[in-house]
Amino acid sequence: MEPVGQLSPQDWLVHPDTRAVIAALAADGACPRFAGGCVRDALLGRPVHDVDIAVDRPPAEVTRLLTAAGIRAVPTGFSHGTVTAVTPSRPFEITSLRRDVETDGRHAVVAFTDDWLADASRRDLTINALYADPDGAVYDPFDGIADLGARRVRFVGDADSRIAEDALRILRFFRFFGRFGAPPADPAALSAIRRQAPLLDGLSGERVRAEMLGILEGSDPGGVLLLMRGEGLIPHLLPEPIDAGRLRLLAWLETRGIKAAGVGADPLRRLAALIATGEPAADAARAAALADAWRLSNAGRARLLDMLEPVAEGPLTVETPPETARRILWRTGAEAYRDRVLLAWADERARYGAAGPCPGACGTAAWEELLHLPETRPVPEFPLRGADLLERGWPPGPGLGEELRRLETAWAAADFAPDRAALLSRLGEASGKAENG
Repeated sequence: MEPVGQLSPQDWLVHPDTRAVIAALAADGACPRFAGGCVRDALLGRPVHDVDIAVDRPPAEVTRLLTAAGIRAVPTGFSHGTVTAVTPSRPFEITSLRRDVETDGRHAVVAFTDDWLADASRRDLTINALYADPDGAVYDPFDGIADLGARRVRFVGDADSRIAEDALRILRFFRFFGRFGAPPADPAALSAIRRQAPLLDGLSGERVRAEMLGILEGSDPGGVLLLMRGEGLIPHLLPEPIDAGRLRLLAWLETRGIKAAGVGADPLRRLAALIATGEPAADAARAAALADAWRLSNAGRARLLDMLEPVAEGPLTVETPPETARRILWRTGAEAYRDRVLLAWADERARYGAAGPCPGACGTAAWEELLHLPETRPVPEFPLRGADLLERGWPPGPGLGEELRRLETAWAAADFAPDRAALLSRLGEASGKAENG
């Protein structure tokens, strides 16, 4: 391959840690090159986060070269040719050039090679089959640069072959289309995806979760999900029905409709918007089944279920009184409360249109007031503790906790106004009844 262009100056390219890793790998005449996303994002002028390197040496040799240079080498995917070089500024994922020997749609058996074209041919998309040498000269064997310019996402070579090698590439296609593509999507890619959609059923939940959350984090996840539904993919991935319209409005609110600290693209919140139907029992069952299928973390599972769980005060609306909204904030905490506001706001806009009329005092200002309630009218800390009850004659045991909860509920019902003295006066009455009972 001959270079076809040159990267503009990049801080990461000349960083001392980058140069140290490159020097270590090239110590015996090897040819390290930057690969994939870092080259693509540099060409687009986007921030580069991960710096990956490809090299024409097997992983054992890579480990030896790094160790000889005093750089820690971690065998993060040794059988597939991946070693991570750990430096003070960042890790570098270093992958030996490979060619596929055997594939089954989920895993590949690889052989190491020194053939750059063979390595590029096994990559998924043309915009990811890009390399740059240590001086920034760019190698582009499959016209990925032209595809970037045209906002075109294509598989490398034959789309059916690429998908057959790893069915996850179906989801990767849509994730990258959401980030770099523009309609219409590549017809050859969509045709192959339709034919091979059943292969998605054989993927692990962890791999599906990572790609789907990446899709949901994109700039227009609703549009991408609508495209996926049109290609027949949703039954393999999500419980029906899904509400892509509500998802689109939530994404618009998070990233363009409002500017608020702590509010941004959130894939779990977007997932809740996508699958919610307004039927609490059914939504809880759907969310739990999806959390199991995708192997969500315990925290992720709990948050997803919490967003769909009704509260005693009822759903938030633009006409919810501030004192009621504060009780919801008290029940859920600030993060879950913001989730509920944004989901309710998106739901209302989905029902009445992004700019159309809606009943009552509907409007951005009213919703923003609800959204900012944790900052403008935070819920104070409950001023009593169990020790206060014990000091005033309550015996230890379940009754003590029940009385604390009763007092806290009454405190919340009074808009959190009663102070410690007022609550203690009520406690005195209750304590007396307990002693006399």
